[in-house]
Amino acid sequence: MDRRTALKAMAGTAASLGAYRPVRHVAPAPITPGVQLYTVRSEMQKDVEATLARVAAIGYREVEFAGYFGRSPRQVASLLTANGLTAPATHLSQDIMRQRWDAALDESATIGHRWVVVPSIRAAERGSVDDYKRVAAEFNVAAAKAKARGLSFAYHNHDFELKPVGGTFGLDVLLQECDPALVSFELDLYWLTKGGRDAVRFVTQHPGRFALVHVKDMATDGAMAEVGKGELPFQRIFDAARGGIRHFFVEHDNPASPFDSITTSIAALRRLSA
Repeated sequence: MDRRTALKAMAGTAASLGAYRPVRHVAPAPITPGVQLYTVRSEMQKDVEATLARVAAIGYREVEFAGYFGRSPRQVASLLTANGLTAPATHLSQDIMRQRWDAALDESATIGHRWVVVPSIRAAERGSVDDYKRVAAEFNVAAAKAKARGLSFAYHNHDFELKPVGGTFGLDVLLQECDPALVSFELDLYWLTKGGRDAVRFVTQHPGRFALVHVKDMATDGAMAEVGKGELPFQRIFDAARGGIRHFFVEHDNPASPFDSITTSIAALRRLSA
């Protein structure tokens, strides 16, 4: 190539580079405080309306349901609107998935959910690798039906999926067998840690698989604790997830005082998103 040809080529390259605009890195959005209403289920049983109002007054803007306590989908949707809340997700049992999935999906859409989450697997169906593979196949089918209605599907873990089974672990089988285009996971950080996994390493090994997270802390003795009252490195976990988590729901399975529990946890969650 002579000098003139080389200069023309360089000019063309410079022009094309000048037209290119690199994508600006966008930092993850601030965490919107969310709560799994299972934490306040004793209060929901007494008075759904008053409980949702108090949850909103404490400062939550997102809630995740675990039952509707006799309220219709339209009543639930109205209560959410009245209190300035949204409910991105709900827990629907394995039985509901098998027995009335179409109706449950319609109800979820009416309420305004975007995620339907199966929260557990029956004890009799998690004794072997083949058991987990069968469940994963069901999840793929249920998730496809949800997607057809504009909803997303996820599975919520406990620690039993992290017990050895057939030379591997149930959660690893589910992650392998569930179609990542259809099935996401709601990662319960307490139960993951209780099951012996390092949460930072785990989310790093499975990027993009955890769209929702239960933010639950672990005390030094292994007991469940309010967020900020234990030892889990939440900021490191969230950073390792590279912004893939979309919803953060604080939860305590058996709090001594439900409203005090979620008040303590939201303060800690806000410090993480500051």
